[in-house]
Amino acid sequence: MKKLFLGLLVAAFTLSIYSCRETTEENIENDVEEVGTDLEETGEELEADLEETGDELEQTGEEVGDEIEQEVNEDEEME
Repeated sequence: MKKLFLGLLVAAFTLSIYSCRETTEENIENDVEEVGTDLEETGEELEADLEETGDELEQTGEEVGDEIEQEVNEDEEME
């Protein structure tokens, strides 16, 4: 009876450790997937922000170019 009880106790302990290991592995896999998804979303947001910044820089450059051209034309008219 004692051996049967100890055997069942060892089996229960082994199963509990094994199931915890599986749960931990699943949690790690889920966490890694979430991190990957977060990184992908962050990359997409960064790309959109960079495109917007590039567009703004291009527009500012065109405005500055237009202003320089106006100044040059005004200076030429004064001469």
